[in-house]
Amino acid sequence: MDNQEIIRCRDHRPFELPEGPWVMKQVWNKVLLAHWPIRQEELLSRIPEGLKLDLWEGEAWLSLIPFYITGLRVRGTPPLPWLSRFAELNVRTYVTCGGKPGIFFFSLDAERRLAVETARLLHLPYMYARMSVGRENEWIEYRSERRDRRGRPAVFEVMYRPATEEKFTAQPGTLLYWLTERYRLYAADGAGKQYAGDIHHIPWELQEAESNIGRNMMAEAYGIHLPNQQPALISFAERQETLFWPIHRL
Repeated sequence: MDNQEIIRCRDHRPFELPEGPWVMKQVWNKVLLAHWPIRQEELLSRIPEGLKLDLWEGEAWLSLIPFYITGLRVRGTPPLPWLSRFAELNVRTYVTCGGKPGIFFFSLDAERRLAVETARLLHLPYMYARMSVGRENEWIEYRSERRDRRGRPAVFEVMYRPATEEKFTAQPGTLLYWLTERYRLYAADGAGKQYAGDIHHIPWELQEAESNIGRNMMAEAYGIHLPNQQPALISFAERQETLFWPIHRL
């Protein structure tokens, strides 16, 4: 999709686009959006001061988002053949700050060391992991494994696929819209400093999904207990082109 076409599609945003030009573009592929309700007491102490845990009908949510990046590039440059393609896994929850809803990342795992080290310079909690993405018939086989900062294993294994060919967009006022249509990311560094960055894309084109999660130790690595092995709500997106603005200190 043409970048200007992405920029012109903005009526779905909860707040205005930031000033200034975007600085990076990524294409997210084969995205599984897997969500679990979590008791807010489990997350409150893990959210940095200055951010407010966002709730849906009094309940917090934690999401695991495995996908595959292609076409990563800095504005004005072409994608580098090797660096622009890699698997990524996000562990995230939902927060607000200054009236702007967004996503707080516990971690962003990736299989490219250079991408990880570069993102860390921008104060994002990227971590290097051994990852693989394969196919078995219509199923996507996804695996990620690393150690956390205390040396404990953080493993995620899942098979997933779209359950139908029909695509849809989440409707305002629904839980799925609340979980997916967010256009600001929040993170904190080891010193407790908070950072934010804006993103933009067209509304998610989603499909109903099926998944079968094997080992899942991602929440456990942060001392968070998932109520069930399988998520309460899942969806699939074939592709999403996303523009990024600079990360800044709050």
